[in-house]
Amino acid sequence: MGIRDDAAEVRARGWRTLAALHGLIDTALEKALQAEHQLSVVEFTVLDALSRQDGWHMRMQQLARAAALSSSATTRLVSRLEDRGLLARYLCADDRRGIYTEVTPEGRALLESARPVHDAALETVLAEAAGIPELAPLVDSIAEPAPASA
Repeated sequence: MGIRDDAAEVRARGWRTLAALHGLIDTALEKALQAEHQLSVVEFTVLDALSRQDGWHMRMQQLARAAALSSSATTRLVSRLEDRGLLARYLCADDRRGIYTEVTPEGRALLESARPVHDAALETVLAEAAGIPELAPLVDSIAEPAPASA
């Protein structure tokens, strides 16, 4: 039997705690967004990521990174959102191999109506998680404002 690596155990415990909090948040957001707007968390994430860009568009590769999805999963998701009229794709003018994804007016309207539902569900689940001793320190670290840059 080897000597226990305390640092590895601390990291593993931290990862399990983060995964538990993520699971709680993801489940709460999914329920709220589906119930009110027939929108999944990842669909909301894509619309939100696009909304934070000037021009409300991104290259597919950038969108995949922002949504933490593979290229193929991003393509399938964008196709579904495009079929619903929420996104559109077009070729990049300066690089014909590049494809941009852009939010349509319908997508913007859905995002704006879904954002308060998302934010309220997030606030509620974080308040509940703050009452769980194992999760409270992580919730506190999320709620703290980032230190100002000098």
